[in-house]
Amino acid sequence: MSESTIQSRTAEQTGERTADEQFDHDETEVCPECGGDLVTDSERGETVCSECGLVVEEDEIDPGPEWRAFDSAEKDKKSRVGAPTTNMMHDKGLSTNIGWQNKDAYGNSLSSRQREKMQRLRTWNERFRTRDSKERNLKQALGEIDRMASALGLPENVRETASVIYRRALDEDLLPGRSIEGVATASLYAAARQAGNPRSLDEIERVSRIDRMELTRTYRYVVRELNLEVKPADPESYVPRFVSDLDLSEEVSRQARELIESARKEGVLSGKSPVGIAAAAIYAAALLSNERITQGEVSEVANISEVTIRNRYKELLEAKSAGSQQVA
Repeated sequence: MSESTIQSRTAEQTGERTADEQFDHDETEVCPECGGDLVTDSERGETVCSECGLVVEEDEIDPGPEWRAFDSAEKDKKSRVGAPTTNMMHDKGLSTNIGWQNKDAYGNSLSSRQREKMQRLRTWNERFRTRDSKERNLKQALGEIDRMASALGLPENVRETASVIYRRALDEDLLPGRSIEGVATASLYAAARQAGNPRSLDEIERVSRIDRMELTRTYRYVVRELNLEVKPADPESYVPRFVSDLDLSEEVSRQARELIESARKEGVLSGKSPVGIAAAAIYAAALLSNERITQGEVSEVANISEVTIRNRYKELLEAKSAGSQQVA
């Protein structure tokens, strides 16, 4: 066969293939009835002709997400492409983690040799996740914050804030001369107060690995050096938790808040422990609501003495009566 014959046949095949591809392209881009332009309706999953309205395709697959987002923050939060970043992990959750289950992708158990290999991989993976002493410090502290927050029942936003406070303290070299547990505990205490979900020093001390003196000293140092804006704890913020622990009614909670507000107007709260005020208000409100409760029960939940409750609840009742006389 001559070279010219081969070239002519190749040209004919190329021309046929090009014509077929052009036909397919034209068929998908224009309406087969009137030759008008096709428009894709993503809401109905249809491809229709803009001229005659012929539905060319229907039940198309939507490759986009099934959720809607109205701003960038909501979009990042709903996106499932990778885990979200978080300040509660030393690497912000960007590293990998090898699971502890000794099973393969099909759920079958690994052999003894494979289990040993996976254990070695886990060990080296943990070593590579922390590059230097600063990251090891941060990993230990954030684990401590998470442990204490779980024991205290604090929400995720408090843990996130505490992690940010500790990171700031680490960046500004506030750790030398102080323990990791001390700065972590102080960060959690400050974060809880900033979020309006405070815990008393006694509660914090009970779950921490440091004593009360070191906690208060480190807390004052961290707040001063980082210029944290921490308002004095409001007694009302303790009321819902104590009422729930004592299994009292909503009426007691309302009465307690009214007693605290009356005492605030009369200037009784100044210099008093907010936990003691909240406990005394709940005890007084229970008496006013005819619900049986003892000072010992309130004392056990609030972790304060019964003497404090007796002194404070009388002051609260006097403040309320004084306020009522002024209104009359």
